[in-house]
Amino acid sequence: MTELDGSGTEHIAPTHVSPAPQPLTGSAREIPKATLVQLRLPVPPTGQALVKSAYARQLGLRPQETDAVRDRLRHTGEVPDALLDLLAAYERPDQPSLLPPPSTFAEVPVAALKAFGDALVEVRRQRAAGLAADRAGARAEAASPDPAGTAQQDVRSALVAVRALVANTRATPLGMLNLERLEMVPAGLERGELIATIPLAPLEETAVSHKEWSVRSKEFTSIVTDSLETVSETGVTDNTELSQSTTSQAQHSNQFNVTATVTGGIPVINGSAQSGFTSQDSRSQSATDSTKHATQLTRKASSRAKQEHKTTITTTTVTGSEETSTRVLKNPSQVAAMRVDYFSLMRRWRVRLYRHGLRLTYDLVIPEPGAGLRRMHKELSELKGQLGPFQFGLPHSEITDAVLPGETQPHFRVLAERYGAVVPDPPLPPSAPQFSVGAPSQDEGWHIFTPDPLEIPEGYRVKTLNLWFATTSKTGDENKFSFKVLGTPLYIKEQDQGEYGPMELTSGAYGAFMLHATGKVFISFEMINNRNTTIRVASEIEPIPTQPDPDPTEPAHSDRVRDKWRSDVWNLLRDAAQSQYYERQQDIATKAAALEEQIEQVDTLTLRREESEEIMKGVLRFLLGPDFAFMPPEVVDAFAKARVDLEHGIGFDENGLGLDATAWAAVREHEDLVRFVNQAIEWENVVTFLYSYFWDVPQSWNFVRRLRHPDAARQAFLRSGSARVVLTVRKGWEEDWVRFAEGGFTSRPTPPDSPYLTVAREIAAYDDRNYPGIPPANPGRSAVRLEEAVYATSRDVLGKSAGPVTIRVDSSKDFLVGAQVVIDSADRTDPADGRVVQESQIITAVPDPTRVTVARLDRAHDGSVTPFAVLQPGTKGALIAEWNEYTPSSGTDIEIGSDLGSGA
Repeated sequence: MTELDGSGTEHIAPTHVSPAPQPLTGSAREIPKATLVQLRLPVPPTGQALVKSAYARQLGLRPQETDAVRDRLRHTGEVPDALLDLLAAYERPDQPSLLPPPSTFAEVPVAALKAFGDALVEVRRQRAAGLAADRAGARAEAASPDPAGTAQQDVRSALVAVRALVANTRATPLGMLNLERLEMVPAGLERGELIATIPLAPLEETAVSHKEWSVRSKEFTSIVTDSLETVSETGVTDNTELSQSTTSQAQHSNQFNVTATVTGGIPVINGSAQSGFTSQDSRSQSATDSTKHATQLTRKASSRAKQEHKTTITTTTVTGSEETSTRVLKNPSQVAAMRVDYFSLMRRWRVRLYRHGLRLTYDLVIPEPGAGLRRMHKELSELKGQLGPFQFGLPHSEITDAVLPGETQPHFRVLAERYGAVVPDPPLPPSAPQFSVGAPSQDEGWHIFTPDPLEIPEGYRVKTLNLWFATTSKTGDENKFSFKVLGTPLYIKEQDQGEYGPMELTSGAYGAFMLHATGKVFISFEMINNRNTTIRVASEIEPIPTQPDPDPTEPAHSDRVRDKWRSDVWNLLRDAAQSQYYERQQDIATKAAALEEQIEQVDTLTLRREESEEIMKGVLRFLLGPDFAFMPPEVVDAFAKARVDLEHGIGFDENGLGLDATAWAAVREHEDLVRFVNQAIEWENVVTFLYSYFWDVPQSWNFVRRLRHPDAARQAFLRSGSARVVLTVRKGWEEDWVRFAEGGFTSRPTPPDSPYLTVAREIAAYDDRNYPGIPPANPGRSAVRLEEAVYATSRDVLGKSAGPVTIRVDSSKDFLVGAQVVIDSADRTDPADGRVVQESQIITAVPDPTRVTVARLDRAHDGSVTPFAVLQPGTKGALIAEWNEYTPSSGTDIEIGSDLGSGA
């Protein structure tokens, strides 16, 4: 069995088990949708002030170039002197405050600007040719910039600017946004495909296990629905829910869109072909495109739901004994076989596409829409960049006890305070070690006496050793003393008594004894027959030189001791710096973790609100020009005088405002502009096309493409290099917005016959006629409205009439007295005055099944060749298309011995 959808495409429908029930309209699901149509309009002679102002900046005028163009065009009259004087201000780009506002270009003809640009190209070409000839005749210095190359670049810049002016003035920023709605209503259950068939022989018994699963890890999926106007609602929905599958499919398709990612208050957006202003009914190109897009989307969603939902039936044959199982099937017949067939139950959905509004749109492109939100990621990147291994870059040579310029204490103490370390003072020269001891008397034979050693300080060595001793001998001429210093040739033999010294043991006379010795220096003495002996040894030390031994006549020089002190101080400083570093690393890691949590742990509603605010901020900046300030200086001054806490935005929370009359006037003037921009644009319906990161400055590519966020929409927003923003103008504000935008974003007058102003009025009128809106909660008897639209056609030929007119139609069924009807098409015009003949009137009577009476007719209508439409709009809007989709359900249908030839 097959069905045809609204576009005529054939679908294979499951076999019906029973007549389909009525759709459950009380369980309808709705998804907002929109179709964007770019308008194709003639180039207006005035307006487009922002494009023209940008062109003047892009020319990059240099000093005296305006005068050169003036001389070239003096006799042509193509460029007026007033325009030349205006453009001369752009020869001073270093003084932006002196540049004229964009609104000054609103009345400037495009042809005059193009003529100026063409003349500027020729002026620059002549200059570049002259510089190239000079370069050929003289050899320029390699280090100096090439003036000929700069001149050629100026020629290219002017050419690009002229071409951009022509392209941008031909393309209109105006468009139409058809507000639509996908309505999905459960329309019953139908038998689907065969899941399993179980044959049973006579008296055979089988245990049946029924298993159902989803590709997803959960049987139910938690859905978060965000609404910027209300609150975030959390619900649980079956994963076979068509409306949720459709939304997920739209998001899935959006993530794979390489060209642009679409964001905004409307979750499903599609574009249509560029056209002029025409009727947007079900026969229009935009309606055809929207229907095609919607049907493709729901079919993919339905297919995904079927792939993710599976059911299996398995059997286990039971013989002999009884087993516990989910379900036991038994063939009671002793002679006949039987077959049990399992079928899936599919949920049928009636899908309708309604069109319920038409809005004027204004297009512009802004760079770096996520720049403000990237700041936190920049801070996080900088914090993480500070994390790493400890490195101590202080050189040993910087450790000195000298007082450096600008310091008041030795530099090593400055370093100690910097790193919070306790360090020793530099070493002083040590005292020379010596000893003076008494030697024991010895009568019987020679004996050796070794006093405690001399302790030579570390880093030093013995330079000289001097010996003094005094002694007497044992009584008797035959008992004279003798004295030796072991290791030297010193030998005093058989003396009565005496005092000796000083004797320099380290001299060559004594064999350079212990010369340059280090550490502990032991000196041993050998004596006999001595009495009352005292020995004194005094040393002279010197630093151990770092170079080979110098000239003996010169003092030894060594940095060994000071180097050791520097090394000790450096180690202490390093340990202290390492402790400080690890403390800072811990603080940085804590800050980075807190900032990362602040970035990632944000609810979806807040993320979308922040993105909408950034889009709004970027739009205002590029709409209102470089001189616009969100808070003008005079308003800031007024707040400051009122003692407002400017840093935290706290001030107007008391009984009085604290503003005088002048400050109050400045604040009110600023608030008027804020109020207009917020009221004239439906910010909840603004559509944003996010373009890839490489539409940003190349220097930022490496950082931007590495940005990551757990929310896919936020990540796309952060990584976008630029964004096309389609502003949806609020109903009733179309003319005010066109005047504001085309006048350079000021309140300049716009000619009443401006093409842009005319199309704004046509869009507003079409919306009023075809989508009159939802009736009030307590309507009068004459305001009764049907939920669905009523459509009929008429072949009458009718003239204008100030009184009631009866129109013969093919059927007057469901037309209501007191309801508003739309007569004829917006594509038809009256040959007499060229105005659109479509109009809306009130039904005053329904005389019979083929006639309706309206209060009056303001336009003439001719249905003799092509019948004209008579439409009574419904609260749901105009029905564009209707089709059916199927998703799996958790139900299963069982039949014994079904006719498989007619089943799925």
